Amino acid sequence: QVQLVESGGGLVQPGGSLRLSCVASGIIFSRYNMRWYRQAPGKQRDFVAYIISGSSTVYADSVKGRFTISRDNAKNTVYLQMNSLKSEDTAVYYCNAFLGATSYWGQGTQVTVSS
Repeated sequence: QVQLVESGGGLVQPGGSLRLSCVASGIIFSRYNMRWYRQAPGKQRDFVAYIISGSSTVYADSVKGRFTISRDNAKNTVYLQMNSLKSEDTAVYYCNAFLGATSYWGQGTQVTVSS
């Protein structure tokens, strides 16, 4: 059974930082490309960042320079370090593991940026 479990969300003030984690089980993690998405209330789910199995990264323009995606294959974990957070970063953040046509999603973790 494949599981992706996100954690690390919470309430943070504008300008603050959070680090999200997503632990995968039931897959050969090192073979999968990993992505973070987010979905704000009433909006579609948007791409945030991804890291391929070989550690190359891509970011959405809205988070470039503020967010960093990384992975630890020994721990089956992908991270999203989020700095200089803004109110518009408020959303549920989801991790996604994909390989070819196979795709798995976590249940999401809420990030709220507010003073």
